[in-house]
Amino acid sequence: MADTVLLEREDRVALLTINRPDKLNALNQQVQDDTFALLAEVENDDRVGVVVVTGAGEKAFVAGADIKEFEGRSPMDERQAMRFPRIWDVFPSFPKPVIAMINGFCLGGGCELAMSCDIRIASAKARFGQPEINLGLIPGGGGTQRLPRLVGLGQAMKIILTGEMIDAEEAKRIGLVDDVVPHDQLRAHTLELAGKIAAKSPVSLRIAKETLRAAERMPLQEGILYERDLFCMSFSTEDKMEGVAAFLGKRPPEWKGR
Repeated sequence: MADTVLLEREDRVALLTINRPDKLNALNQQVQDDTFALLAEVENDDRVGVVVVTGAGEKAFVAGADIKEFEGRSPMDERQAMRFPRIWDVFPSFPKPVIAMINGFCLGGGCELAMSCDIRIASAKARFGQPEINLGLIPGGGGTQRLPRLVGLGQAMKIILTGEMIDAEEAKRIGLVDDVVPHDQLRAHTLELAGKIAAKSPVSLRIAKETLRAAERMPLQEGILYERDLFCMSFSTEDKMEGVAAFLGKRPPEWKGR
C-alpha cells in the first residue's frame, strides 16, 4: 500500500493521517483506496474503539480534491469516479465513532470530509470553506446537504455561494465545528476526548452512533420509535449486564463488546 494514509494506534484510538503534505493533503483516488483498506482493518480490530482523522504537516487537514484529476474529465468520467462508496460516505456509517482533528486548511472536499465525521475538533489556526464555486462547480461530496444541516440554510448559502473562507472561531460560532483549541494542544485534546469515548462499551457506542445518525434521515416521531427499539435491544447485550452489575457493585465496568 502507498503511504498516502498512515495508521497509528494509541491505546484504543486509531489515528489515520492523510499523508500528502506537499499537496496540502488533497484527496485523490489513491487516498480514498488506502483509507478504505485501513478502515476495513480498523473495523475488525477489537482493540480500537475510536478513529481520529487528520492531515500530515502543519498547514492543512485536507485542502480539497486533487484538481489535477478534474482536467479533461467528461461528465461520465466524473460519474464513474464518484461511484459509491466515496470517502465522504464511509465515516457516517462506520460502526465506530470518527473524530476529525482539523489542523489547518479544511476546504472543499476536505471540509466535506470533516462534516462526514461524528465530531470535529479544530486548531485555532484552521480555515474552512467550500470554494468549488470559484472553479465553476458546486460541492460534490455532500457539502450542499451536510452543511445546512450543521449551520442552517442561510450560513450554508453564504459559505457555498461566496466560496470564501471562515476562521475556526466563526466555524465554532455557527456550529460547523464542536471545539476550537490552541494549535499546540490539538493532538492532546483530541486524543483525550477520543480516549474517553473509547473507554465506553463498544456495543453501546455502536448502537448510540447508529441512533444519533438516524436523526439525520428520520422524522422525529419515527426516530423516537427507532430509539426505543434499539434501547430495548441493548438489554440483550452482555455489556448491559456488566454495566448494571458494575454500577450496583460500585466498581469500574469491564466491557465485553458484546
